[in-house]
Amino acid sequence: MTRRWIAAVHSSTDGMMQPVTATERIHAIDILRGIALFGVLAVNLVDEFRVSLFQQFLPFQPSLPPLDRAIEHFISMFLEMKAFALFSILFGVGLAIQSERLAASRSRLRLLVRRLVVLLAIGLAHLLLIWNGDILTEYALAGFVVLPFLSLPAWSTALAALGLLAFYVAMPALSLPIFWPSVAWLQHHVFEANHVYATGTYGQIVRFSWKELPYILPLHEYVFPRTLGLFLVGMLAWRTGVLRDPYRHRRLLLAVAGCGLILGVLMASPGAVRGITSWDMSALARSCLANAAGIFMGLGYGAAVIALVELTAARRVLRVFAPLGRMAFTNYLLQSVIFGWVFFGYGLGYFGQLGAAETLFFGIVVYGSQIALSSMWLHRYRFGPIEWVWRTLMYGVRQPMTASRAAR
Repeated sequence: MTRRWIAAVHSSTDGMMQPVTATERIHAIDILRGIALFGVLAVNLVDEFRVSLFQQFLPFQPSLPPLDRAIEHFISMFLEMKAFALFSILFGVGLAIQSERLAASRSRLRLLVRRLVVLLAIGLAHLLLIWNGDILTEYALAGFVVLPFLSLPAWSTALAALGLLAFYVAMPALSLPIFWPSVAWLQHHVFEANHVYATGTYGQIVRFSWKELPYILPLHEYVFPRTLGLFLVGMLAWRTGVLRDPYRHRRLLLAVAGCGLILGVLMASPGAVRGITSWDMSALARSCLANAAGIFMGLGYGAAVIALVELTAARRVLRVFAPLGRMAFTNYLLQSVIFGWVFFGYGLGYFGQLGAAETLFFGIVVYGSQIALSSMWLHRYRFGPIEWVWRTLMYGVRQPMTASRAAR
């Protein structure tokens, strides 16, 4: 796999820039991306499509049936922020791969910038017209910030990643001037959102979602240093060869998997830390540990999946997620369209009416359907529809779509 990739890089010229073929792809990354998409789906669906995003910040939460309470606790403990951490790492990996592939081209920087500009345009369309929980816009903007690191030494990238992640972990204790609405505003807004999202027309819902944007922005400001830091971690994972030669780095992968998952779980469980250390933590300390937990668990998940795929027979089972990962962009946007129609007033209007357990079950059905549809699609086509648009606009040349017109 590595030799094919390097050969492809060194044989590229300005007139022959093409995306990788299926035989050149590193399938462990596709598998990891497909698995990470389930975590993103679960968090978005249960915490943001089913109810108002701001409901989780209310000081008093409604009483829940045991199963719903368990589902919400599981998502909070193991998926919330952790799945997005993993996706951030993978985005950094993708940037590094694309940069290396274009290394021989005089148009390298221009193509990378164009790639991010197209992502930003699609993200803004998603944000403004489909769902204001979009993450693509933040990723595109963060991509512009980290782009210079692709040309800097690995040690400087590592130092910047460490600094950014340490800053993010310490943010709760720094009293930064990040605006956040009052409890009274949150209570009133959740009440209003329950009505508008459940019963509104498409136009009413879009206008209401725009009104929410100034209050959603602080959430993006808060996690932006982490996004930048994890982008850099992903770039390092590729540039240092960890993902190109996992067997050679198997001890590192196993160490990151084990330590990341153990430390992440402990940090996300203040009760466990108190039981081990007898340390009665303050609210600020718990918040700092929660920030660190997301980073450690995201790294642990990524290393564990890569190790399972590359070092064990589990690859035969896990490869079912690869087609989903190859079409993650398309599937992410498709999930927003489906969930918007199910929960918002212009569709079935189930907003605020379903519990966490039945909502997650519905999400699993959608996710399983996307696995099957992605596999069928890629038997015939080279890319997902949105991936094809992204690549075509980036390269400025219409890409061959059907598998028969390109090597698989």
